[in-house]
Amino acid sequence: MPKIMKKTLLLMISAMGALMGVGHLVGTPAHAGMRLSESLAATAPLPDTIRISDPNILEELKYYFDRHNVQDEGYEMVVAFADGHRMASEPVRHFRVRNVGTWNDYRRNGASVVLDSLGRTVIGLCRDDSLVTGVRADSIGIYIGDFSHTKAHGHGAYYADKGYHEGHWENDRRQGFGLQLLTPSDDTPRLRVGEWSKDKFQGERMRYTSERIYGIDIARYQHGRGRRPVPILWDKLRITSIGKKGSHNVRGTADYPVSFVYIKSTEGTSVRNKFYVNDYAQARKHGIRAGAYHFFSVKSSGAAQAKHFIQNTLFREGDLPPVLDIEPTDAQIRYMGGPEAMFSHIRTWLRDVERRAKVKPILYVNQMFVNKYLSAQPDLKRDYRIWIARYSEYKPDLRLTYWQLCPDGRVAGIQGNVDINVFNGYQRQFEEYLAEETIR
Repeated sequence: MPKIMKKTLLLMISAMGALMGVGHLVGTPAHAGMRLSESLAATAPLPDTIRISDPNILEELKYYFDRHNVQDEGYEMVVAFADGHRMASEPVRHFRVRNVGTWNDYRRNGASVVLDSLGRTVIGLCRDDSLVTGVRADSIGIYIGDFSHTKAHGHGAYYADKGYHEGHWENDRRQGFGLQLLTPSDDTPRLRVGEWSKDKFQGERMRYTSERIYGIDIARYQHGRGRRPVPILWDKLRITSIGKKGSHNVRGTADYPVSFVYIKSTEGTSVRNKFYVNDYAQARKHGIRAGAYHFFSVKSSGAAQAKHFIQNTLFREGDLPPVLDIEPTDAQIRYMGGPEAMFSHIRTWLRDVERRAKVKPILYVNQMFVNKYLSAQPDLKRDYRIWIARYSEYKPDLRLTYWQLCPDGRVAGIQGNVDINVFNGYQRQFEEYLAEETIR
């Protein structure tokens, strides 16, 4: 248990003893507390289980630092947390017993004990009869930080059993930037760093700069929709817009090189992209890392689709891992026999393609599919890299390799809209990825 929490607990015990004479004013807290997660047990009020030495937590922190640097919002807060500098407030040592409840004949100043409307006790500092900062306990945890009246408001931290949150609060709700560590009973900690709105986590808001690693994915549509194909000007490629769908935080004007490209190779068991071979050759000629993807169909088996992809795709040293593009509707999933039948075919495709490519394929999915179907397949989330389509200002809340930012980006050298993607990391992480995860 952190030393500051021990001090706080001793102080609160002392306060309760001193207040026995006015016990009729101090009721049992009726409020359930500001829950960090529904999965958290509402038992121990003090966080004696948040240990930075825990290997699972260390792994979660390592993943964060592997994918971020000082340019990212909140990086310093995570560094401080990893160093053990969780938010603390030195408890007051003296307070006046009469400063309990609501009084009309004086204005509270200095150390005070205050009750809020829900019966929770706050030990804190009052200034001109207004609570400014303090410590408040409820049935599942302790809040330390700024107050407005008796509500958490401003910067503060909430300690609960197997959970910690630090950041900005408004009227007892998380609002704005914050850091949250969840350590649930299944020993799979989650570190969330980003924006909250009305107590709900939205995600990390990325800042787009020239230091990030951008790429595109293309198919036959990038060669026009008429009879006469439109060439891609490979020596002119440059990302000039990351689209209008979603709100993207671009520093300066978008003007980024294309560092990688994924090209559609096949779909189902009969469709081939007639531009694939030439686009692949041009990408390699111009020094752009290339990979191929297959569009999954619910009308044929995973084994037959894997065979079709392998027969029509090039696998050369240094190529990016192959990708399985999974975008079925609910009706299509029912047509294939339901989620379990579909995932059985998906696993077959992944196994067969990995055997040929000698590297694990990547799963391309959208946020709806993740929420509704992939979350029930922990082995796939654990064992395979994820490329997710999410057209939002907030980064997806899962471990991923690529994030498709938009379907309506613009690229010099290509006519029409282009899917724009960003690698989850910076140059050093991208170089490590190319060295360790590409086809050999």
